[in-house]
Amino acid sequence: MTSVAGTTTGESWTAAFAHALRPLIDAARLEVAPPFDAAFAEQLGRRLVAIAARTLVLELHNARGTLTGDTGAERFTSFTRNLDLEALFARYPVLARLLAQACEQAVSAHHELSSRFTRDRAEIVRTIFGGVDPGALVAIETGQGDPHQQGRTVAVLTFESGDRLIYRPRPVGLHRHFVAQLTWFSTRTGIEFRSPRLVVRDGYGWLEFVSHEPCADVAGVAEFYRRLGALLALLYAIDGTDMHYENLIACGDQPVLVDVETLFHPTPALSDDPAALALARSVHRTALLPHVLLGDNGIADVSGVGGDHGVPSPLDVVDWADAGTDRMRLVRRPRESTGAFNRPHLSGTPAEPADYQDSLLAGFRAGYDAIVAHRSELLRLVRACADDDVRFVPRATRQYAVLLDESTHPSVLVDAMDRDLAFGVLIVDDPLLDRLVPFEVADLWRGDVPLFTCRPGSRDLWTTSGLRLPGVLPEPGLDVVERKIAAMSEVDRHDQQWVIAAALASRPKPVSHRSGPSLPGHVAAVDPDPARLLVAACGIADQILAHAVTGQDRVNWLGLELIDDRHWTVHPLGAGLSNGYTGVALFLAELGALTGAARYVDFARDAVRPLPGLLELFGAEAELVTAAGGGFHGLGGICYALARLTPLLGLEPDLLATAVSLMPREDTSFSVVDGVAGSLAAMIAVGTPESLALAGHYASLLRGAICSANGFARGHAGIGWALRRYAATVANESSSVAESFSVAADSCFETDAIDPTDAGWCSGMSGAALARADERLSTVLASREPLRDMSLCHGELGVIEALSAHHPAAATRRTALLLGALDEHGARCATPGGVPSPGLLTGLAGIGHGLLRQGFPVPSVLLLEP
Repeated sequence: MTSVAGTTTGESWTAAFAHALRPLIDAARLEVAPPFDAAFAEQLGRRLVAIAARTLVLELHNARGTLTGDTGAERFTSFTRNLDLEALFARYPVLARLLAQACEQAVSAHHELSSRFTRDRAEIVRTIFGGVDPGALVAIETGQGDPHQQGRTVAVLTFESGDRLIYRPRPVGLHRHFVAQLTWFSTRTGIEFRSPRLVVRDGYGWLEFVSHEPCADVAGVAEFYRRLGALLALLYAIDGTDMHYENLIACGDQPVLVDVETLFHPTPALSDDPAALALARSVHRTALLPHVLLGDNGIADVSGVGGDHGVPSPLDVVDWADAGTDRMRLVRRPRESTGAFNRPHLSGTPAEPADYQDSLLAGFRAGYDAIVAHRSELLRLVRACADDDVRFVPRATRQYAVLLDESTHPSVLVDAMDRDLAFGVLIVDDPLLDRLVPFEVADLWRGDVPLFTCRPGSRDLWTTSGLRLPGVLPEPGLDVVERKIAAMSEVDRHDQQWVIAAALASRPKPVSHRSGPSLPGHVAAVDPDPARLLVAACGIADQILAHAVTGQDRVNWLGLELIDDRHWTVHPLGAGLSNGYTGVALFLAELGALTGAARYVDFARDAVRPLPGLLELFGAEAELVTAAGGGFHGLGGICYALARLTPLLGLEPDLLATAVSLMPREDTSFSVVDGVAGSLAAMIAVGTPESLALAGHYASLLRGAICSANGFARGHAGIGWALRRYAATVANESSSVAESFSVAADSCFETDAIDPTDAGWCSGMSGAALARADERLSTVLASREPLRDMSLCHGELGVIEALSAHHPAAATRRTALLLGALDEHGARCATPGGVPSPGLLTGLAGIGHGLLRQGFPVPSVLLLEP
C-alpha cells in the first residue's frame, strides 16, 4: 500500500502505528514462546493497526500544531512516538475493548494451534508428508482468509525443508467425504483427479499445501479444463457453491479444490421468478463459472475461472493518502487485483477459459453422464455426509468484511450503543436473515466474519457458539441434492450446457455495438415464401419454448443480457422490450395470431403476468421509475409492448393506461434505446390522448438535444427519426409546428456521422437508412454481403428491414440466404459467441419477428410501428 504522495510505504506507516500500540503487542508477545514470538508480534501488530487506524489518523489530525519536526513524515513519527495510550483509551473505550480482545484472541489461537500441531505431528508426517519428516517448524503465518470463531483463521505452517502445511481451525469432515466422492468419480469417468491429502480431527484439520504449477503445453491446459468441466458436473450434483478463485488451485493440468465447506448449501427461495430460481440451482451457483461483480469502476470476474490480474476492484476500497505524514487521510479508490493461482499458466500467461470451452463442455458431459449412469452409487456416498458440518452463507462475505471495517470509525468507538446501531444495517425485512441478526452482531463484536453451519440431513442452523436454531431452513440440503441427482437427465444436461456457454461468453471483454463478419462460405438459398417463413418462425418459437422455465403462475427465461450496454451477464429476463420477457411475449403473440397455435399465446400470456405487480411497485416507489427510465429499454418499450399485446392477448386496457401514467417526464438520456427519443416514439405508437400529450412534452425536450453518439439506437439519427415522426403526427393540427420539428430532425441528420463499415441498425447504415428513409443508403447496403449475425440489432434482419422499403428484391434475396443459413447452421444471435438467447433486439425472438416481417403485415418493432 503506497501513499498518494509516494513519501512512504504502507509497511512503514503500519509499523509506526504498531509501535504506538507496542505496550499491547509486547504484553501479548510474552505469552508466545520463541522462535515464533517475533512473527506473532508482527502479525498481531498489523491486526491491531487495522482496527485502530481510523481513530489514530483522527487523533493525528487533532494533534497537528503540537507535533515536532520539519517535515510531514517527521511530525507523523513524533505523533506515533508520543501517543498517550491511556488517554486514547479513555476517549475511545470501545477501541480499547476491541484491541484487548484481539490480543487475547491471538494468544489463545496461537496456543491452540501449537498444542494441536504437537499432538498431531506424527500423523501429519505419516499421512500428508508420506512419512518423510519435513524438519523443524520455522514459521506460522496466520490471517489467511476471514476470521471466525474469535479471531481464528486459516494458517500456513512452514518447515525447515521448505515444505508447507495448511491448518484449518474448522471441521474438515466434509472434505474427507468429498475426497471419497472424487475417488468414486474418477473410477466412473476414467478421469484422474487430485485432491489435497488431509488429517481430520474433531473441529479442525490439516491439509496438504498445494502449489500452483504451470502447464507444459496447450494439451495440458485443455486437460485442465476437461477436468474442471467434470468437476463442475459433480459440484452441480451435490449443490456446491462459493468455489471462487481463491478456493481453486491450478496445479499443472489438475484443478484442485482447497475449500469445500459449502457443499449441500441450501438455496432459499428469494424470488417468485422461476428463471431466477433455475439460475440459483444451476451450474452457475458453484461460482466456478464466470461470476462478475459490477461497480462504478467496471467489473471483475471473481469466479473459479476468474481472478484476473491487474483488474481494478469494481467498488472503491479504503486506502490512505499521504500515508506516513501528518496529512495522512482516508480515501476510497479502486485497487488492482494481484491475480490468483486458480488458472493454468502457459508460458507465463493465464489461459483464457473461454478459449477452452469445448474441453470444459466435454468434461462436463463425461461427468454428468457418469453420474446419471451410476446415480445410486453417488446417492449412497452423499448420504454419508448427512451429519457433516456445512458452512451456511446467508449474505455475501464481502458485506460482512465491509461492515467490520466501517465499524472501526472513531464515531462508533466511544459508545458501544453507537456501534450496535451501525450494525443495524443488517436488518432487511427478511424473515430468515433478520432471525440471524443477533448472532451476526455478536460475531462482528468479536471481530469475526459471522459463521453459521448446517448439516445436510437437517433443517437446523448452528451459530458460532454452537447454539442450535431449529427449523430455520425450508428443507434439508440432502433432500434437495437427492432430488436433483434423481432428476438429472439429458434435457437438464443441455440446459446446464447452455448456462456454461452463456457464462463463458459473459467473461469481461469490450462490448461492440457494430455489425460483425459476413456469412462464411456458400449457403444454399431457400425460397422465402410466407409458408416457409412461418415454419422457420415456428422453429425459432419452439426453441424459445423449450428453454422456458415455468412456475406456478408465470413463465420466464434465462438469457444473456447486456447491462448498461457495456457488460454481458447471464440473468433472468427482466420486463423490458429490448431483451426482456415483454419482447419475447410480443413475438410469441404475433406468431400465435398468425398460426392459431394456442401454445404460443399461452406462453406469451404467462410471460407478462408479472406486469401488473411490477407497475404497482413502480407506482409506489418513484425511484424505481427513475432507475428503469424510458426509451426502448425502459418504460417506453413496456408501453409499446402493452399497446401491441393488449389486443393480441386480450389484456385489460387499464394496464396500458397505468404504464403510460408512470412514464418518466425527465430522463438522463436523449437516445432511442434508453431515453427521450424512444419514449417519444413509443407514446406516438400508443396513440391515446394521454400518450400523445406526453409525446408533445418529449418532443419539446428533444428540440436542440445534444448527443455524443451517432446512429439510430444511441445517437443523432434516432433523435432525428423520433422528431420527424412527431412532425408527421402533428402535421394535420399545425403545419408550422410540424415544420419546426422537421427542421430540428434535419439538423440531427446533418450532425449524424455514418460509418460505412458498420451495416447494423443500432449504430450503422441500416439504422441511418431507416431513420432518414434514405434510398441511397439502402442501395449501398444492398451491395454488401449478408451478415453472419441474424439479429435485429446489428445483424442481418436489421439490414433486411432497411432494404425492404426501397429494395424489396434485395430484401427477398437476402431473406432467402438467411433461411438457408438458418437451415444449415441454426439461429445466430448477436450475443458473444452467438450463444442462443431469447431476447428481441439481440436474440431469438427478434430473429423470429424479423422472419414474420418478411412474409406478413406485422408492425416493425425496430420502428415502433403501432
